[in-house]
Amino acid sequence: MLTHRVALTVSTVYAWIAVVGFGGILVETVVIYPNVFHDAPASLVESMEFFVVTGPADLFPPLGALTVAAAVATLVLVRRHRAARWWIAASLASLVLGEFLFSALYFWPRNDIMFSEGPAVHSVEFLRRTAVEFETGHRLRLAMSGVTAGLAFTGLLRLHRELSPRPTPPAG
Repeated sequence: MLTHRVALTVSTVYAWIAVVGFGGILVETVVIYPNVFHDAPASLVESMEFFVVTGPADLFPPLGALTVAAAVATLVLVRRHRAARWWIAASLASLVLGEFLFSALYFWPRNDIMFSEGPAVHSVEFLRRTAVEFETGHRLRLAMSGVTAGLAFTGLLRLHRELSPRPTPPAG
């Protein structure tokens, strides 16, 4: 059926985006953050100078919006497929609560403190404490991104199994 093919295609795209997003956050954690936070506040100033053309703030908001849109579309398309529906719904909940809402409430204010206001407004000790808080919270965001990707991929596999024709055993 065409609707099954569309559901599988959109679910595949969603799982792929979720996995790519997790990979991006993992790379940011391993490659970028050690440089950004190694000697706050001096390293914060250096990173602001480095990320003049483009940086994580240019990639992750649009990628997050695309991930949410793909998750919602997937959930709409799999709503009648019990095997996948709850996995996709859980991935959307993880995405919205554990990544987007947590980022908006926890990270965005700390981003302003560290990268917009910086040492002109805040003491060195406050900036160091904020950087530690940011890195600590980031571990939870990384974990939630992994959970989102895992749930999305599991939902895709469950949908594929439900929609794939079962081979008939040979007559014997």
